[in-house]
This record gives sequence, C-alpha cells and structure tokens, in this order.
Amino acid sequence: MDNGASSYRRFRVEGDKNAFVEIIRDYKDGLIFYLVSIVGNIGLAEELAEDTFFLLATRKPRDKESASFKTWLYTIGRNVALDYLRKKSKHGEVPIDEYETIVREMNQVESEYLKKKRQIMVHKAMQNLSAEYRQALWLVFFEEMNIEEAARVMKKGHRSFEAILYRAKKQLRTQLESEGFIYEEL
Repeated sequence: MDNGASSYRRFRVEGDKNAFVEIIRDYKDGLIFYLVSIVGNIGLAEELAEDTFFLLATRKPRDKESASFKTWLYTIGRNVALDYLRKKSKHGEVPIDEYETIVREMNQVESEYLKKKRQIMVHKAMQNLSAEYRQALWLVFFEEMNIEEAARVMKKGHRSFEAILYRAKKQLRTQLESEGFIYEEL
C-alpha cells in the first residue's frame, strides 16, 4: 500500500490531521502542475488543487477501486477542473487579464461589421448609377485601385477618369443622402 493511501486511511479512520498534511505535502506540487495542463493558469490550478484537497477532506469521493492513491487523487483533481471549466463556459466568466483582449477583439469585430454594412449600403446605392459611374466607383473603392490603374482598366485618360469619378461620387453622395446615410469618405 502506498504512503498516500495509508495516510488517507489514517485521516479518515483515525482522524489523524497530520496524515492529511502529509498528503498535501507529498502531492500538492504534482497535482498543481497536472491541473495547469488542463486549465492553463497556475493561479487557477492552485485554487483547483485546494478545492480537490478540500473535497478529499470533507467528503469521501467515490472509491479508488484498484488504482493507486496518486491516480485516484489526480482523477478527482481532473474532475474538479473539468467541472470548473464547464461552469465557466455556461456562465461566461472571463479572467480579468483576458478582459482587455476580449474588448479589443469585440471593437475590431464591430468596426469590421460597420465597414461591411457601409459597403453594402454603398453597393446598393450604386445600382441606381450609370454603368460607367458604377465601374469607376467599384474599381477605386472596392478593388482599391489608384486613379491610374482604374483609368487604364476603363480605357480612359487620367483627367477623363478623374472627372467621371468626381461626378460618380457626387451622384452617389446625393443618392446616399436621400436614403439618410452620409458616407464621410466620398
């Protein structure tokens, strides 16, 4: 019989509190490192190890059957960690050090959404423009071509294309404003 099992039996049967201190001393570090591999955070792993030892002291977990004490203890610790992770995912708890990252990601998603929404509104408003104006706006705004590239694609001179683009922007702005939308970048 290994030392942990005999210490646990002494604690349970005889009420020897020193036996429980021996268990914590002998298994604490290994259990914490194992729990870090599950939860990825040393502070949280320490708390879960405390919870595991508390569970061991206050309630007698299901019997270890033929497993060694260490295997049984680590299984209890694993179950405590998995229960914590399940509860955390249900309640949406977020560690304070991850909060700033989450807020930054949410702001990025929001700005990308607004940008896409603007593009969709501009695209819909462009449907009311002439084909030449739609092409000019499409090449410059959606394909992100510079004036020279877009003029070459449309087989127009530089100044001619700039005039078409100017009139297209003006007509698009009027169209968008009539729908209650102001597109600042036009």
